[in-house]
Amino acid sequence: MDQRRGLLFIVSAPSGAGKTTLCQEITKSVPYLQHSISYTTREPRPGEIHGKDYFFVSDAEFRKMIENNEFLEWAEVHGHLYGTSRDLLMSITNRGIDVILDIDSQGAMQLKKKEVDGVYIYILPPSFDVLKARLMERKSESPDEIAKRLKKAREEIWSYREYYYLIVNDNVQKAKKELESIVLAERIKMKRMNLSWIEETFIKPKFGERPES
Repeated sequence: MDQRRGLLFIVSAPSGAGKTTLCQEITKSVPYLQHSISYTTREPRPGEIHGKDYFFVSDAEFRKMIENNEFLEWAEVHGHLYGTSRDLLMSITNRGIDVILDIDSQGAMQLKKKEVDGVYIYILPPSFDVLKARLMERKSESPDEIAKRLKKAREEIWSYREYYYLIVNDNVQKAKKELESIVLAERIKMKRMNLSWIEETFIKPKFGERPES
């Protein structure tokens, strides 16, 4: 069987819904699945590592990459720029490895508009109060920043209707299992598989031979 091209799993959620944690955790349990590392102009949060969590770059560096058409998608989120490197993504999928993209709904809708073939998944918190509590627990944003994130969350949650799957993250392990199920099911959809080997193996026996009964 020929090696297939890696699939794209595009995951979006309002800030604080837990999508980054889910995307990182699932790559530990599902083989041949890699978490895409985005470029961003924001400062690293405590514990974040350059090249592992994000590629942290200056505003000038990011805009130079935009000019050079290096991003498959990019967006401004909460005053900072985020983008996915086209070459980096292709270098992974060309090896037959699936990629999970943890991106904002703006970026996801850019990909849909470009008709990028992917599996679009939206993560929701169980309630708005839980979302607010999670943002406050992070202790990485000021009260004003949290208020802005909550306002944006109310606006962007309506985009969930543009996605193919919806996961409510009320329990991390349960949500992780649901995300795993989506990845594994999408891998064996016939439209994503090279099925020519079936015909060669079972339908077209060699001349002078008959299929074994």
